[in-house]
Amino acid sequence: MIALLSKLFIKNREDGDDPTVRQAYGILCGSVGIALNFLLFLAKALAGLICGSISVTADALNNLSDAGSSCITLIGFLVSGRKPDRDHPFGHGRVEYLAGLAMAGVILVMAAELIRTSFLRILHPGSLSFHPLTAGILLASILVKLYMFTYNRGVARHIGSAAMKTAAIDSLGDVLATSAVLAATLIEHFTGLHADGWCGLLVGLFIAYAGFDAARTTINPLLGQKPDPAFVKQVEEIVLSDPSITGMHDLLVHNYGPGHTMISLHAEVPASGELLQVHNAIDSIERILQQTLHCEAVIHMDPVVTDDAETLRVKRLITEAAQKIDPTLRLHDFRLVKKADKTWLLFDVLAPYRFEMEDSQIVNRLNDDIRQADPSYQTMIHVDRG
Repeated sequence: MIALLSKLFIKNREDGDDPTVRQAYGILCGSVGIALNFLLFLAKALAGLICGSISVTADALNNLSDAGSSCITLIGFLVSGRKPDRDHPFGHGRVEYLAGLAMAGVILVMAAELIRTSFLRILHPGSLSFHPLTAGILLASILVKLYMFTYNRGVARHIGSAAMKTAAIDSLGDVLATSAVLAATLIEHFTGLHADGWCGLLVGLFIAYAGFDAARTTINPLLGQKPDPAFVKQVEEIVLSDPSITGMHDLLVHNYGPGHTMISLHAEVPASGELLQVHNAIDSIERILQQTLHCEAVIHMDPVVTDDAETLRVKRLITEAAQKIDPTLRLHDFRLVKKADKTWLLFDVLAPYRFEMEDSQIVNRLNDDIRQADPSYQTMIHVDRG
């Protein structure tokens, strides 16, 4: 159904990075989610009244909360798609994360209520009246929720949406929850064991876990997290594809919501290159990044010497020294500056984020190797954590 509706109502639906397409998918999935969850609520509420089951009634209320969550998703995509304004120059994309966080909050509230009512049913068990209609409704609900999980997960992957991923997690939780409720109903009918409260408790605990996982998924981009390695690789391929660029480093990715990304980086260029030509190449790369990855890019130009024998020799020597410390260490921004009677070596060392050595230890080790090669060299070394 989602595939058919997307063909009818979403233009360029294959371009999941397009903000307009992302918003259209969010609105479509939110609207379908509201309708399906409300229908499931009505059906399960009827089934709960027929058999007198607290777990069935709780599952119905869970679907009602899911309808509310779908409303939040819909509103989130509507607001996040608004254009930047004077007060929000970077757009409103992070509203989508807030929508996902609100959905996670709803899931946790419903889980707490389900755990409470299930615990009371365990303390005061009651008999259930089995009806084939109840089993049919619960089975149909499982199939509908499996379908919702499938399309939410597919859309989440297609447009890279944390809110849609949360919706998929919630749908999968509902599949397991309703399966447990159906199992409790059948167990009590055929064996006489009071499993209603226990199954409701297990369902509540699972839903709580799903809520915490959904909250983590949406909180991480709000707090700031490392960029997707695939995105970083694409940036590197685009930047280094230009023959004017000899290297890049200090890539920073600022995420203001899906489709609202800003990046900055340093591009190394030959110091002997013609300034206007190199500047034009940098401008061209920025445009390609914007068109290809839908991000705003700011590139700092770092001139490096590529034709001086002494500079290349010393750089090679220090690179080998860094590799002896650890193969993961990398050099960039290397400069050899002669001033008065001193020769200065200025460069940065890139180390992994959780590299076991302290910055000062790395600098001291490199200084020892440099002094052994030539005591007259003076150094200014900065350590970057990748």
